Amino acid sequence: MASKTTLNAKNLAALGTDRLADLVLDLAKGNAGAKRRLRLELAGEAGSGDVAREIRKRLTTIARSWSFIDWQGRNAFAADLDMQRRAIVSQVGPVDPAAAFDLIWRFVALANGVYERCDDSTGRVQSVFQAACDDLMDLAEAAKPDPLGLADQLLEALIDDDYGHYPTLISGLAPNLGSEGLQHLKAGITASEFDLSDNYALRMALEQIADVEGDADAYIAQQSDLARKAPQIAAEIACRLLEAGRIEDAWVAINAPDEKDRGWIPYEWEATRISVMQAMGQPQAARDFMWTCYARSLNPDHLRAWLGGLPDFEDVEAETRAMEHALGFENFTTALHFLMTWPAIEQAAVLITNRAAEIDGHHYELLGPASDALEDRYPLAATLLKRGMIDFSLQNSRVKRYRHAARHLRECKNLAARIDDFAQFETHEAYLDGLKQSHGKKTSFWGAGA
Repeated sequence: MASKTTLNAKNLAALGTDRLADLVLDLAKGNAGAKRRLRLELAGEAGSGDVAREIRKRLTTIARSWSFIDWQGRNAFAADLDMQRRAIVSQVGPVDPAAAFDLIWRFVALANGVYERCDDSTGRVQSVFQAACDDLMDLAEAAKPDPLGLADQLLEALIDDDYGHYPTLISGLAPNLGSEGLQHLKAGITASEFDLSDNYALRMALEQIADVEGDADAYIAQQSDLARKAPQIAAEIACRLLEAGRIEDAWVAINAPDEKDRGWIPYEWEATRISVMQAMGQPQAARDFMWTCYARSLNPDHLRAWLGGLPDFEDVEAETRAMEHALGFENFTTALHFLMTWPAIEQAAVLITNRAAEIDGHHYELLGPASDALEDRYPLAATLLKRGMIDFSLQNSRVKRYRHAARHLRECKNLAARIDDFAQFETHEAYLDGLKQSHGKKTSFWGAGA
């Protein structure tokens, strides 16, 4: 049974309304957010019209304000914004959808001004506006705005959009816009005085409209000749052409990037090219390309797809070939990540002992979990990874990592008792002596329990 001093609704109700009212007023002193919440609740008792007026007043105040909101005030400001958003949805929306729809538009329109005067490095404020965009689409269903009027509202918002969060509304509002609204919006965008090649929001809007209408050519028309040669864009174009059943056009599009000048190739481009090959009835070419993609990136998805197409009993030999390739892959960190996630723990241990000089202790987010996973069966490999992290921390004077490095050194001592043969590597005692000689004056490290 809960104590009478436990903070819960039952115990607070026992205080009585008068006592609670006094407590709430006392707690609200000097707390602007609490006062605004109380006013909204009181307005709610009077009706949705009063709530709407309170919200409208607050949104107007926010729109007119120019004071900078630093990291210290960010959370309180975001909480205030979210309170207004929730009041629109939960208090006004069920009673007066049209008024709620108008208010949520006003709310979303605050975004540009707020972003310009707010330190939102955590994305807390942005998440509130993203939620408001979702609310706008939901409220549109209930409010049933005029399609042409809605298109005009969207156009105005897009023209003023400096942060690119409006174009995604088009697909969500497409049912409300209908064919008439979409055409009206498209005509408004193309008739605007802005250079579409230099206006991200308007160009994205036309792409969204093209996707809603299933018009691959309209989407392609928004891409410059240079953009079409970028692997990511080429994949987007090819996907749309493939969905439209235009397989030959998709093949041309996916091959637009220069084979010799692709640099980093995104997985999406590779996967789309494989899909086009399969649609063209070239399963063997697709399989060969899967291996090519795996061989240059060690992407496990490509390897799984490649192995999945093999006859029974051939996959074991093929997987062995793939692991051997990983062991010789030029980037040690990429190879270790692949082998640990596949998983191929035995091969990972071989990689570590064969190429210990390539261990980069900076990648503690990989080496830490990997060393822990290797401890039971491969204590030497685990030790080498821990030493790599220790060496990096000390050689680069990463003081904040010293306590972790000290822990790794203690773990190395424990593992040493289970290592029968250190092979060409230093024993734990020799390694410890070397640390003392090179870093003996780093008292923060030794004082951390090393």
